[in-house]
Amino acid sequence: MTAAPSFRSEFLRTFVARGSYYASTDDAALDELFDKERVTAYIGFDCTAPSLHVGSLVQIMTLHRLQQAGHKPIVLMGGGTTKIGDPSGKDDARQLLTPEKIAENKKGIFKVFERFLKFGDGPTDAVMIDNAEWLDRLEYIPFLRDVGRHFSVNRMLTMDSVKLRLERDQPLSFLEFNYMILQSYDFVELYKRYGCRLQCGGSDQWGNIVSGTDLGRRLTEAQLFGLTSPLMTTASGAKMGKTAAGAVWLNADMLKPYDYWQFWRNTEDADVGRFLRLFTDLPEDEIARLEALQGAELNDAKKVLATEATAMAHGREVAVKTAETARRTFEEGATAQGLPIEPMDWSAGEVSGEQGWSERPAEAILKASKLATSLSDARRKISDGAVKINNEVITDPKKWFRKTDIDPQTGAFKVQYGKKKIVLVKPV
Repeated sequence: MTAAPSFRSEFLRTFVARGSYYASTDDAALDELFDKERVTAYIGFDCTAPSLHVGSLVQIMTLHRLQQAGHKPIVLMGGGTTKIGDPSGKDDARQLLTPEKIAENKKGIFKVFERFLKFGDGPTDAVMIDNAEWLDRLEYIPFLRDVGRHFSVNRMLTMDSVKLRLERDQPLSFLEFNYMILQSYDFVELYKRYGCRLQCGGSDQWGNIVSGTDLGRRLTEAQLFGLTSPLMTTASGAKMGKTAAGAVWLNADMLKPYDYWQFWRNTEDADVGRFLRLFTDLPEDEIARLEALQGAELNDAKKVLATEATAMAHGREVAVKTAETARRTFEEGATAQGLPIEPMDWSAGEVSGEQGWSERPAEAILKASKLATSLSDARRKISDGAVKINNEVITDPKKWFRKTDIDPQTGAFKVQYGKKKIVLVKPV
């Protein structure tokens, strides 16, 4: 990738300024297209889970900024391609999902986009389309004859999505090998049906995107365009969207807004300005002021990032309440309402004493909080001296707690790991 060019059009200038630009298939022609007309553009999302996670946010924000600039975004759901599985960046084949599970996941993903885009019938309103509309109807022999003949196996083997898998001696099924052809065909169908001229995606999708622009030229003689963003990693090199506790989901039923806020609050110092540009709508002058803060004051910028990012995903009211919960919990030492609550089956505890008390060890309570992934992980964290239960530092993973030891104000155990992660564990 070379340095980002200087663009005239509003969207591309914003795209570069926000740190989203990686490469395009034709910078000058794409800039001219944006400068003279309303552009219809799409990004595809396979329905592999009932929510997207933070790793998809760059692409979601690309559609968001397209709409802000007066263009029309298409959210392409991969109801058809999910049945195949994209090999890009994968070591193993995806688990094949049933049509019912794909439909269920699609509904969950739509909830994500409702908060970032305005859907409707207007000229700049977003639309959600499922590629199963055309892929499920394809006839194999006609498709091979009319579309497959335009793809060179020699060239497909040089694409990263295929080449990396083969270099690592990982199996690549013929099913997955077809994914590039189907994604290319999606672009042609969207151009024919909706006048879509641009496909956006991560830089790992470059080969698939270029194949789509090439197929469009061969089948329709239209000039189609590709625009990519860099793959997101943190300043320390960690993959964006993954934590030790798992994926950072965008739906509240998959990850509580409080935990989502905390994810952004824990941003590395070097990433604050970059993430404010990528994942919020704050103006540049405010971002410049926040990223210039030093030392302890940079924590204020992280709180702004957390609140603004949470407002994008969960709404302003939820974000403000979550920020206040965090402030009261960490700055005032309060057992604040609004903390995540996890249930714990108390019937499985050991019975001891004349009263027949049911007891559970500290390690089990920590595991129930989901701040530890297993009992062994809980024991390790407790031995590190990083765990508190009801504000008491726990040093013995077998320290026993009775149900009556709960905090009477919350009816739960207040479980804390480190300085910033607090969960209420409620016996049931």
